[in-house]
Amino acid sequence: MERILRNFFLFLSKNRFFTKLAKKYGLRFGAGKFVAGETVPDAVKTIKELNEKGMAVTIDHLGEFIDSESEAREAAEGCIKAIEAIADHQLDSQLSLKLTSMGLDISEDLVMENMRRILDVAEEKDVFVTIDMEDYERCEKTLEIFKKLREDYEHIGTVLQSYLYRTVDDIKELDKYHPNLRLVKGAYKESPKVAFPEKKDVDENLKKIIRIHLLNGNYTAVASHDDRMIEYTKSLVEEKDISKEQFEFQMLYGIRVERQEELVKEGYKMRVYVPYGNDWYGYFMRRLAERPANVAFVLKGVFGK
Repeated sequence: MERILRNFFLFLSKNRFFTKLAKKYGLRFGAGKFVAGETVPDAVKTIKELNEKGMAVTIDHLGEFIDSESEAREAAEGCIKAIEAIADHQLDSQLSLKLTSMGLDISEDLVMENMRRILDVAEEKDVFVTIDMEDYERCEKTLEIFKKLREDYEHIGTVLQSYLYRTVDDIKELDKYHPNLRLVKGAYKESPKVAFPEKKDVDENLKKIIRIHLLNGNYTAVASHDDRMIEYTKSLVEEKDISKEQFEFQMLYGIRVERQEELVKEGYKMRVYVPYGNDWYGYFMRRLAERPANVAFVLKGVFGK
């Protein structure tokens, strides 16, 4: 049943009609549990609250299915405003973005133009930017663009997904760039031709890439709500005497809040991924796919408090 629900929500996440409908009607149906709001001030308020609890943040200006150059440039401008707000309010926060929102499906020239605009401001304001990884179809192009930008900018990282067969090779190849990487299991529906179909294999591969990246001496963000992955990382860094300055844990806004607070009390760096914006639908559906138990919250949101 859980697999059926997962596939159902992943299918819905790619529906353009519902995406446009969600933009029109705003953060209803329980999405506010996972999304900080629609505007930069909404995000700033949430970041301040999390910073006060000892947590770092990365904010994501949500955006998918960008169809025009004007939309892509508007999304880039939104990212720049977010970076400026982080600096102006002296927040402990980074920025995440998707290359599709920068025009990846339109042209590489457009993406590079938008990314350079963003990264020029990020370097000036000392705000780190992470390029989110999307589906397999866009993986190679995303990594190619990251490599080009990494040659010119320090304040940039990206994401690798352990459910893809290619990821071990990718993490080894990226080592020469000394990258700051967020390591995740992956949240898109992929063919067994390119991704591990069994959860146990995805988990083992995540452990493998965590180990490789940490032992290579690179900064590692372990983005998982899975206690087994968290404990594995703790044991590994203790065994290998790896500094707490070389890694952090990351979790999504609104999920396992108590565990996030526990990790802070234990002295680990905890970063919360906080999305905001009106293009929240695809993100929200993937969160439901990851944890179908959240459907109960959605039903509560639909039928009343």
